[in-house]
Order: sequence, then C-alpha cells, then structure tokens
Amino acid sequence: MAGSDKSAIGSAIEVGFGPVPGGVAADGPDGRWIHFAVNAANGSIEGNYRDVQGRLYRMNPESGKIERLGSSFDGSFDQYVLLADGREVAVGLKGTEAQLYLIEGDRATKLAGLAGTYAGLVSAKGANSLLVQFSTINNPQQVYLMTDPQQPFNLKKLTDFNPLFAERAQPEWQPYTWKADDGQSVEGVLIFPPGEKGAKHLRMFTFIHGGPADADGNRFGANWYDWATLAASDGWLVFRPNYRGSSGYGDEFMLGIAPHLVSKPGRDILAGVDALVKDGYADPNHLSIGGYSYGGYMTNWLITQTTRFKSAVTGAGAVEHAANWGNDDMTWDDAWYLGGRPWENPQLYQSEAALFQFNKVRTPTHLVQGGADIRVSYVEGETMERALQSLGIPHTFLVLPGEGHGLGKNPWHGYIKVREELKWLDKYDKQ
Repeated sequence: MAGSDKSAIGSAIEVGFGPVPGGVAADGPDGRWIHFAVNAANGSIEGNYRDVQGRLYRMNPESGKIERLGSSFDGSFDQYVLLADGREVAVGLKGTEAQLYLIEGDRATKLAGLAGTYAGLVSAKGANSLLVQFSTINNPQQVYLMTDPQQPFNLKKLTDFNPLFAERAQPEWQPYTWKADDGQSVEGVLIFPPGEKGAKHLRMFTFIHGGPADADGNRFGANWYDWATLAASDGWLVFRPNYRGSSGYGDEFMLGIAPHLVSKPGRDILAGVDALVKDGYADPNHLSIGGYSYGGYMTNWLITQTTRFKSAVTGAGAVEHAANWGNDDMTWDDAWYLGGRPWENPQLYQSEAALFQFNKVRTPTHLVQGGADIRVSYVEGETMERALQSLGIPHTFLVLPGEGHGLGKNPWHGYIKVREELKWLDKYDKQ
C-alpha cells in the first residue's frame, strides 16, 4: 500500500529475474555480483514502494550492497543477459520500440537494431552469441541467432512460424502523438486497414492496453488479448493509446496515474480521440472502444464520461475499487494507486469508480469475464451487468467457465471471446 516500506527485492524474487524467468546470474568467474531485474510495476529498491518502470540492479552477496545499473535510461528495462566476457545486454522499452542496450554502470547505450521489438534473450555459455526473439506489428515473433551483440541488426533467422501472415494483405501502422488537456505529450499507435494507411474519416476502435504498466508498439500480436491487427483487417482504424501509467516513457509519466487511477489516463485517451477526429482520421459518428484487464477498467470508466462511442467491449475490468481491493490477489496495487486503503481515502475510491457514475452510460456494452478470475473478481463483472440491466442499456455478458484472469484453461475460450467481441462491434457499427 502507499506509504509502506515494502522492499522491491522481494517482488523481484517472486516474479523471477535473471537471463531466464526465475534465474540469477553471477558476474564474472569470481561470482562477486548477483544481477537481477525488478520489472515494471513491481516497485523499486530505492525508498518506499512505488510502481516505477523496470530497473536493473546488482548486489554484492557479501556486503549486501545493491547498485542500480543503467540509470541514465529513461525507459523500462525487462529481460537481460550476461555475456561470456561479463558484459550485460538488456531489453529496454522506450516509446513504441523495445531495443537492446549495452549496460555499463549508469550508462545504457542503445545498440543499432532493427525497428521492432526484441525479447527472449538467451546467452551462450562459452561465447558472446545470443539467441533473441524479434517481431514487428506485421511479422510474427521468430527466433534469431545474433553472433555479435554489438550488431542486433545482423540476425540469422532460425525459425519460420506462421508464414501464412506474409501471404495476406497486412495492416499498416504509424505512431501518433497528441497533447493531453494539461499539455502533456502522449503517444500511441494507429493501425490502418490493409491498403488504407493515411485514409481519413474511418470508423475507429480505441483499443486500450492492460497493465497499466505496459505499452503498445511495434510488436506482433495475434491472440485473445491482443487482436488489434485482426480488428484492422475487419475494417477498423485501431487507436492504441499509451496513456499516463504506461511504461517506456519515464518514471514521472508512469507515476502520473496516481492517485487518479482512471480519470487521469481517461482524459489522456479522450484527448487522443478528439485529436484524431480533428485531424480527420476518425469519423466522429463511428467510434467504438474496448480493452481487457486495466483496459477494461478504462473502458468501463470512459463510457460514463461520454456517449460518443457507439459500442464497447470490456473484459475483466473493475467498476469500483473497494470490493476489488478486498478480492484482488494483488491488493497492494489498488491501495498504492489510490493513496491508501478504502477507509483511508473513501472519497477517491468512490470518485474514481465507474459504478457511481453509471447513470450517465448510454453505450451498448459487451462484457467478458473468466468465471474463476481472482485478479479482477468475477463479482465486478456481475455488478456491471446488473447495473447495465437496471438501466436498460443493451448488453451481453460472456462468462468463460473455470477461466482465471489469463484465460489459459481452454484455447477455445479465447477464440470465442474475440469472435463475439468483433460481432458486437460490427453489430453497432457496420462497415
């Protein structure tokens, strides 16, 4: 909770660290240092608990001294590896790109890579070669061999999964930047229907990422959670906003979400929608919205703030914060974001909750929820469905039996989820 002195090293151990999940790495043959990472939204070693971006550290096991590495980098670190010669290479997210960086003390030097997203680093034991995964919005993730870590652009392709995508008409994309209502610059991604890059007055689907410590960018997505390119192929201009609270834009930007957990990023998103209408990309009469997890939180909130969206698709998103604090398996994040436990800041718990403004909702809404979700309790979905029903708002509620937050029990459930979401969007805004 906010104000506590929870140590982030515990979070690092819990979530796993090192070159592979759950691993640790000794620096050099003498084993003098233990390296570890604290991923985004898992706190920080410095000071009281704060959900900052991903950071890299090393610890001297004899003295217990901890040093932060690559502190000059204002993005978010994720995975890292130690090379055979002791050098450290890490994946760093900055804006819409996840690139490789050479870490030397406080310095983080960007290596010359290809535009896109690097991930899944694995280092060789006796050489400085790396196995990496790489993808772009239109190119599925593949495994590559990188024989020289100084040259991430020089990749030897080892896999060729899903070649079918290369045989189909593909959406095109571009970054998009706008100003929030307080003047803050905010970035996102626009994904156009195939062959329509730069087209104007398109029907637009605002698709909000979860987290909130995540960011949309130049990486491949094709599953029940990330189906933006599928929506684009169905004729939607897809707007993916990296609102305040997103990682990859500096700690201050990420921390800007607290304590106004939904209203602050909500204004960022609506300002982006306004800008896209003003710039002529989006047809103001053909707007829809959706998201899952925190993207569901934001969707639920935004349909209380405006009636401009013709439809909404929301999944596993809370409509209030007190019961969610009590039922969530990660109770500390709600309390940290909202400045205390429910009885310590009751006004904010209510003012930042969609439920208490549902009298303003007019948007036909499709809900989806895992029946066994303990990250965002199933009771949140039931509460929202009850509210929509009592207001006479057109809605459906798809419950996936036995599924948790990640919908990992039955792959058919993910297929059904996306099928029904696309059907709902098309029902209220045919192409």
